[in-house]
Amino acid sequence: MSDGLAIFGEFDPDGRDAYDNAVRRFRENDIVLPTFAQLRDPSLIPASMVDSLAGVDPNAGDPRNLFRVHWYNPLGPAVGAEFTEVPDHVELPPELTGVDARIVLAFGNRFPMIGAHKVLAAYSCLVARLVTGRFDPTAHRAVWPSTGNYARGGIAISKIMGCRGVAVLPEGMSRERFEWLDRWIDHPDDVIRTPGTEANVREIYDECERLAQDPRNVILNQFSEFSNHMGHYAVTGPSLERVWEHVTTTGPDARPGALAAFVSASGSAGTLGAGDYLKDSHGARIVAVEALEVPTMLYNGFGDHNIQGIGDKHIPLIHNVTNTDLIVGISDRAPDELDVLFNTPAGMRLLEQRGVDPALASVLTHMGYSSICNLLAAITTAKKWGLGPEDVIVSVATDGSEMYNSEREKVMSTHFAGGFDDAEAAGVFDTHLGSIEITHALEMDEAQTDRVFNLGYFTWVEQLGVEIPDFERRRDQRFWNGLRSLTDTWDEMIVEFNDATGAGRG
Repeated sequence: MSDGLAIFGEFDPDGRDAYDNAVRRFRENDIVLPTFAQLRDPSLIPASMVDSLAGVDPNAGDPRNLFRVHWYNPLGPAVGAEFTEVPDHVELPPELTGVDARIVLAFGNRFPMIGAHKVLAAYSCLVARLVTGRFDPTAHRAVWPSTGNYARGGIAISKIMGCRGVAVLPEGMSRERFEWLDRWIDHPDDVIRTPGTEANVREIYDECERLAQDPRNVILNQFSEFSNHMGHYAVTGPSLERVWEHVTTTGPDARPGALAAFVSASGSAGTLGAGDYLKDSHGARIVAVEALEVPTMLYNGFGDHNIQGIGDKHIPLIHNVTNTDLIVGISDRAPDELDVLFNTPAGMRLLEQRGVDPALASVLTHMGYSSICNLLAAITTAKKWGLGPEDVIVSVATDGSEMYNSEREKVMSTHFAGGFDDAEAAGVFDTHLGSIEITHALEMDEAQTDRVFNLGYFTWVEQLGVEIPDFERRRDQRFWNGLRSLTDTWDEMIVEFNDATGAGRG
């Protein structure tokens, strides 16, 4: 692959010293790297490693928690060694969604250390560089540009690997994100707060450009590292496939249903790689979601929004635009207020009145802002395409509501200063779930696909210097198909790296 894109399929000929230093560091700290095959199917993890997880706090910076960087973890603080047979998920009933199509979300807050699936993206990006001799944990600092969860995941992975990590994120992100970072970092200046909020990605890039002037800093840009896309293609895609198989064929309450669509907020576009897998394997259509307040893909628009985790105003380099079937816009007011509904007594009463089982309603607390955004986009998708009870839409609940307690306080003081009781709960439900329209759902025909793809030119070619041939080759699906074997290549390198360190044998 071209050197102009962050694709690491071969060993860096100048990377022998970095590789040898990494081997020594991992040997000293007894760190074993999981393969992508093991993260895709945890039954492949050696029994000795699984047993060693017993007693290891999933929230601790313990190297063994790398073997929990997958979708098969149980809920809660339990520190047992077992994994789940199927990724934890919820199928939402028509009483909540208002559509007959089956909407299923897998829970990302089961992931270790950060309670969000972005730790998988961080691992994918760093391990691809590590085993190809492109990252020296004894000399380099790993820089993690993000709007929140990816940066936290990067700090966690950096700490485990014994190297220094730097989080670069907007100053307006939720208080909980910064409190977590304060607990994990050793150097206060390793948290860099850039101006703005969720949609201010350019300001993050500007800071990374400054940091890149120091050769000790390695920028692991989730928006342009193709290992982010491939980690989700290889791990998240098959995990969601397993969820779909469970709800349609193997589970105790299974009933047949076609895998009709995969829905995900764009963000870095890494998670959308799971959609590529589901389309390749089952013909599922891919739905990319953005905030209506910043309708970049929909209308070439700009602005600001609060659906934290889906930074906008540009097209990520790793977004396979020409494989995307539908764009949906969701207003940030909806996740803001539905988060209040899902986390208050009045909201629980209202859901029960509308026919939602209380046990299921209690599960909605495991959905943060972008998770609710995905739910609403899935409902919009079902309406747009007229999907019925024989159709299954799958998506992810990126993180849980616990990351937004401070944001909920702001919403309460701004929109519900007089309190949130039954009348307010009914109003929120009716506004955001009872009357979802398809006004802002755009089919991606050839003209629309070219328009959205071309938007990326201004960020990646004009501003960040990607060569036009490298930018253009992403338009062709043969480029993306050529990436699919990368995780197998990295797995071979991971095995060789583990053999060299000899870690985990004591």
